[in-house]
Amino acid sequence: MCGRIFVRTSLEVLIGNFPFAVKGGDIDGLGNRFPRWNGAPSQDYPIIIRDIVREPDTSGPIFAAARWGLTPSWAKPGGRPLVNVRCETVASNGMFRAAYRSRRCLVPINGFFEWKDIFGTGKNKQPYAIAMKDGSAFALAGIWETWKDENGVSIRNFAILTCEPNEMMAAIHDRMPAILHREDYERWLSPEPDPGDLMKPFPAELMTMWKIGRGVGSPRNDGPEILDEVEDDPEPTLI
Repeated sequence: MCGRIFVRTSLEVLIGNFPFAVKGGDIDGLGNRFPRWNGAPSQDYPIIIRDIVREPDTSGPIFAAARWGLTPSWAKPGGRPLVNVRCETVASNGMFRAAYRSRRCLVPINGFFEWKDIFGTGKNKQPYAIAMKDGSAFALAGIWETWKDENGVSIRNFAILTCEPNEMMAAIHDRMPAILHREDYERWLSPEPDPGDLMKPFPAELMTMWKIGRGVGSPRNDGPEILDEVEDDPEPTLI
């Protein structure tokens, strides 16, 4: 699962890391929300989609604003948006199949958070921050939809795809977000109906992770101190 992400930079700097995509007009309204140190579902983020840009018959990558939490266009109000979708079933599940075939996206970030269930009880979890070793921005594989709320307002929304963990992530969780290599961005956004081979564990040797404080559990805690490394906590005694 991937339920929290972070962006260390301003929106303009983040966009500059992905120069192949142009900036859509609805992105400007997100500028004052970054850096975002503790990004959670239901918030709006910049994603990269394949859209009509510049000229009516010209398609290419474009930054667009979208809400984290996938709601299919046919869904009725009141349903719970999906934060993650498993890569193993995205091509076959009727709920996601159309979006996977024609509405794939990139989710640019600097890192994400995951929790290790220390004793397997779900009651004592240690949070970790995960990023690239070189500190660079990267993109997660996603799918997007457009849904109209009860007032008829169209809301673009997205979910992050997850896959089996790599060796590093397996130490703390049984899933990880599907991270794409830069050379695969264009193919992921292309009209190809099923680039399923791209959704695989990212090389562990290119990534790093560290323990952080439990304050990350609340999205209200949204400052740079969220990423501060903490010492190993003494393990509580089991009774």
